[in-house]
Amino acid sequence: MSTTEPVVASSSLEFIRTTRDFSPEKQYAIQKKVFERFASVKFGGQKYMNREDFISAIAPGEDYKKIQKVQFAILFRIADSRGKGLISFQDFIIFENLLSKPDAEYEIAFRLFDVEGKGKITVDQFKEILTSNVEPDSIPFNFDCDWLKYYVGWNNHKKHELDYEEFTQLLKGLQAERLRQEFKFYDQEGSGYISPESFKRIILSIAKHKLSDYLIEHLPTLCNISAGKKINYATVVAFHNVVRQTDMVERIVLRAISESSDGRITKNDFLNTAAKETRFSLFTPLEANIIFHFAGLGNLSGRLSRRDFAQLLDPKWQRKPDQQISDKAQTTKHKGILWGVFHHVYSFTLGSIAGAVGATVVYPIDLVKTRMQNQRSKVVGELLYKNSIDCFRKVIRNEGLLGLYSGLGPQLVGVAPEKAIKLTVNDIVRSKLKNENGFLPLKYEILAGSTAGGCQVIFTNPLEIVKIRLQIQGEMAKKLSPDIQRRSALWIVRNLGILGLYKGASACLLRDIPFSAIYFPAYSHLKSDVFGEGPEKKLSIGELLSAGAIAGMPAAYLTTPADVIKTRLQVEARKGQTAYNGIFDAGRKIFAEEGFKAFFKGGPARVFRSSPQFGTTLMVYELLQRWFPWNATEEKVGKVVSNVTETGDLGGYLKSRNALKILLDLDYKFGVVPKNINVPNVGVKLPS
Repeated sequence: MSTTEPVVASSSLEFIRTTRDFSPEKQYAIQKKVFERFASVKFGGQKYMNREDFISAIAPGEDYKKIQKVQFAILFRIADSRGKGLISFQDFIIFENLLSKPDAEYEIAFRLFDVEGKGKITVDQFKEILTSNVEPDSIPFNFDCDWLKYYVGWNNHKKHELDYEEFTQLLKGLQAERLRQEFKFYDQEGSGYISPESFKRIILSIAKHKLSDYLIEHLPTLCNISAGKKINYATVVAFHNVVRQTDMVERIVLRAISESSDGRITKNDFLNTAAKETRFSLFTPLEANIIFHFAGLGNLSGRLSRRDFAQLLDPKWQRKPDQQISDKAQTTKHKGILWGVFHHVYSFTLGSIAGAVGATVVYPIDLVKTRMQNQRSKVVGELLYKNSIDCFRKVIRNEGLLGLYSGLGPQLVGVAPEKAIKLTVNDIVRSKLKNENGFLPLKYEILAGSTAGGCQVIFTNPLEIVKIRLQIQGEMAKKLSPDIQRRSALWIVRNLGILGLYKGASACLLRDIPFSAIYFPAYSHLKSDVFGEGPEKKLSIGELLSAGAIAGMPAAYLTTPADVIKTRLQVEARKGQTAYNGIFDAGRKIFAEEGFKAFFKGGPARVFRSSPQFGTTLMVYELLQRWFPWNATEEKVGKVVSNVTETGDLGGYLKSRNALKILLDLDYKFGVVPKNINVPNVGVKLPS
């Protein structure tokens, strides 16, 4: 949907209610982050929110034109359970819980009117609160009307108190009674007609907070839908019904447009769709006339589009543009097989680039690791290197600086599909295993990582065996003869053949599956739990690099034994060296000849190689995803989640506006000039 499409408050509420699906732990963490961000008062070692802090937290970005800051302060009076002018984190949590209820707007109103906190409201309390929270120049409400007496009784001495359910029903009908009384006030002649200007004043008093500026300016034009220059009572009631039924108007409009060949509908299309979508007729012909009159002010053709209907409501009751775009993203994101193929190609490309950068950065460390692992300690004259540092020095001295990059070429050729498939498979499996709330249990994180590690072996094993044999050529030349002929990567591939390229594949699986099972969950939790990544906060380059590097440390070292066995199986044994026949045979012989420590040969080098390599690879991969997002809509959807979950919107902007909705329906200036009235403790018990 475009930014001009008609979306009403219910759509916003529906989107906000999805945040309730977060786990309690996630909700608590979000609320804590919002509180910590806005609370500015410190006292006794604790932080508190004052009124300004609270309003900023629940109404971020509000311009206070339609709903003034003092009206949002009504909610502060509710949240400030102790009347101290400060809100603790516990108060904030209680208030957030209140807002999460489906009837929050009614409970807010009930708490405001129930000044004694008894769970009952007398007619005198109702009268006092209502009159004290509207402007003195407002049209006075006749509390002696028959309508109110039906709720509280006709006997002035035996008027009963209203409980929560009765009070909510009274509020629902109060706006219509105000409409009737104000129409009568302006219809001084009793003709059943009022002027367009009087109609505008009535509608502004009860619905200004809902309507767009465009519609407000054109309210007097309603007189043009019928003959004459005035507006009758039926038309006023019809307009009021349209405003109250905007949720259903939107649903019917969208359904009718979806069935239209050109995305435009007529009034008859609207009424026909309404008849099909509902069991009972919701809209009269007059109400349909009003809808199409205001929606079609700029379109005289009679065939209206979504853009035309978008003019009716204040956009602040709508989903934000980013949220509207997310609707389109959901429909285009999975558009056919070809679309999915392109998405996988995109992921592979980014993974390839990231993998190549990471491999190049740490390749010298990888070469040292390989030579250390291939060193046979029980063979006389085999101990060329005392440790990894000694190996590094001797490679430079004997083979030059370029010797540290022996075998880099095939490594870069092979690392593209290797890293691409690893990163892509992990992302795909994680997305498939997430529950409907977007949560991924740890066991599924491990499963996703294991699957990615297993899939990558298809490319990893041939790559590794060629790389290893290229890396040890310099070592062989030093031992046997400086003039020994060096083999190319292509020669090694031809010599090994297809089956030879997968020698040691079982050991490769034994290494890569647990490595990825450890690495990816650790990386994910380091980002979220340690560095605080969230929809609002994107990690810096340093934080991404640190998360990737730290996660790689335990994953690399704990899988070193499998890596040692894999290396021994893939290196061609020379004369006098022990030959191995499979994983278990290699493990047994290494232990018997060299001891347990041999399984962790090259462990430090492996950590120093894998840690920065994967840190660099994941950092580059995520940065590339930011710089070249798959499509703009998905990037914007991320911003929506940011607003909802991290900036205060979880219990803030739209929730707080909706919490005030019932009070604003009483009078759009409700609370602007309130008297000092005590508000009961938030802990007052209401009927369940």
